Amino acid sequence: MPIKHRAAADLPHHLTSAAEAARASGCALTRREFLATASIYGASATTAWGMMGLAAPVMAQATPRMGGTARVQGVLRAMKDPLAFDFNMLANFGRGWLEYLVFYNSDGTFSPMLLDSWEISQDATRYTLRLREGVTWNNGDPFTAADVAFNIRRMCDSTIEGNSMAGRLAALMADGQAREDAIQAVDDLTVVLVLSQPDIAVIPNLADYQAAIVHPSFDASTMLDNPIGTGPYLPTAYEVGLRAVLERNTTHTWWNEGNGAWLDRIEFIDYGEDPIAWVAAAEADEIDLIYALEGDYVDVFGAFEDWRVEEVSTAATIVIRPNALAEVGGARPYADARVRRALALAVDNQVILDVGQSGQGIVAENHHVAPVHPEYSPMPPISRDPAAARALMEEAGMADYEHELISLDAGFMRDSADACAAQLRDAGIPVLRTIIPSSTFWNNWSGYPFSTTIWNHRPLAVQTFAVAYVSGGSWNETGIANPEMDAIVAEALTIPDVEARRALMRRAQAIMQEEGILIQPYWRSLYNAQKDGLRGGEIHVSQVIDPRVLYWVA
Repeated sequence: MPIKHRAAADLPHHLTSAAEAARASGCALTRREFLATASIYGASATTAWGMMGLAAPVMAQATPRMGGTARVQGVLRAMKDPLAFDFNMLANFGRGWLEYLVFYNSDGTFSPMLLDSWEISQDATRYTLRLREGVTWNNGDPFTAADVAFNIRRMCDSTIEGNSMAGRLAALMADGQAREDAIQAVDDLTVVLVLSQPDIAVIPNLADYQAAIVHPSFDASTMLDNPIGTGPYLPTAYEVGLRAVLERNTTHTWWNEGNGAWLDRIEFIDYGEDPIAWVAAAEADEIDLIYALEGDYVDVFGAFEDWRVEEVSTAATIVIRPNALAEVGGARPYADARVRRALALAVDNQVILDVGQSGQGIVAENHHVAPVHPEYSPMPPISRDPAAARALMEEAGMADYEHELISLDAGFMRDSADACAAQLRDAGIPVLRTIIPSSTFWNNWSGYPFSTTIWNHRPLAVQTFAVAYVSGGSWNETGIANPEMDAIVAEALTIPDVEARRALMRRAQAIMQEEGILIQPYWRSLYNAQKDGLRGGEIHVSQVIDPRVLYWVA
C-alpha cells in the first residue's frame, strides 16, 4: 500500500511561517531545520519541499542484482537488549531482523518504516501512529497495534538495566513506568500516545538505534537463538570480536519484498580498531565495506582504484569530560566548577581538531549543540588562556593535582586526548595519560573521572541533553546536576516552534560553557568506504548500515 503523509494544510500553523522563512532565506541550514521539523509532524519530503516552493531532490539508484555476499568491517561487542544498545554496530547487525517504526534520513527528515504515517496535535501532546498493513513477524504472527503498544511500554520501563529510552519518554511515564492511559491501541493498526506535557522529540527518539521493535515474547538472553522480527534476514553466527553473519530468511515473506533484501548473506568481520588491519583486508580482497574511516586512512582508501570514499558533516563528536561525581582518593576533584573551567581554558579546540581528527570537521564550542541542529545559536569564540587556567586551579587548591586523562587505545579518541593532555601540560597543569584497550574501555565508560567519549549524531540537540545533561540522565557521564539546565531541557522538549526552542537552548549552551561541563573540541566529518560495485552502504549521518538495502550492482 502507498505510504500516507499529512498534507500541508493539516500541519501545525507554525510550520507555514517556518516554510516561508526557509524559502526566503535560501540558506541550506535553514531549509534543513524546516525539513526536520516538518517531517517530525508527519510531512513527507515531497510535502515539506513543496511548502518551501521547491521540488524534492531525487536520488539516482543503480539496478540491484539479486544474491551475493557483502563483507562489512566492524567492531563486534557482546549482543544485548536493544534498549541497552550503546554502540551503533550492535544495532546495524540487529537491523537485519529487528526493524523500527521510523527511519531517520541523512537530510534530517524522517520516513515511516513499520509505521504508515503519524499525526501530532498542534500542541504536541497527542500522537496518532498508524501502522503499515500486511506486516507479519517471521514466526507468522500478525504485526499489530498491540505489539507497538507493548514496545513503547517496554521503552518506558525504567527497571530494564541500561534502558536509555525511558529517560526520553518521560511525558508518557509516571513512577518509572508508562502511565496506564498513555499508550492506547485503539484498533489493530492505530496507536494513540497521550502525553502529560508536550514533547516534540518522540518521533526522533523512536528513530534512534535503541528503539528496535521486538516481539512480545522477546528475551534478551535468547535474541540470537530465537530471532523473531519483522525484517528479511536472520542471524546465523555471532562471535564477539571475530565475526557475525546474517542470511536471507527464505521462509518468511518480508513486507517490503522487491525493495530490499537483495543479498543472500552479510558478514560482519571484526579486524580490531587499528586501520592498518583494514587496509590489509582490503588489499587481500577480504572486505567490501569499511564502517568508518578517519585521518590519513581516508586518503589511503580514496587511492584504491575499486573503492570509493564518502563524507558527511554531522553532529557526531568527541567529548573530553570531567565527571563531577567521580571520587579519586576519597575526594571529588571535578565537583568544583573552577577546576572544570580551568581545563577548558587550557586548551585550543582547533589544535585538538587538527591533531586528533586531521582537521576533518569543524571546531566546536564546548556545549554539544551542533550547527546542524535546529536549536543551535552561534556563541562567542573560545580563546585559550593558560594563565587564567592556572589561576583558577590555584584558587581551587588544585595547582599541583595530577589529572589522569583516560582514552581508548586507537584512532581519533587517543590522538585527541594526547593533544588535549599536551596543551594542559604546556599550561602548567600536570596530566597522566592512561590508555585502555577497546576490549575493556567501554565496560566503565560513564564512570571514569576524566576521559574521552564519542557521541553519535542525533536529529535534535535536546535529545542528547535529555539523556546526558539532566540530573539522573541515563547517559549522564559528566555528573551535571543543574536545576536550571533540568528546567530548560524539560521546557525545550515542549516547544514545537524552532525559533522559540533555539532561544531557550542558547541559555543551555551558555550554562555548559560557564560551568565548564566538558571540553567538546569539534564536530566530526564522517567517512566510510565501500567497493565500487556495492550500494546501500553510503555514509549515513548517524552511521547506520542497513543490511536490508545493501546490494551489488547488476
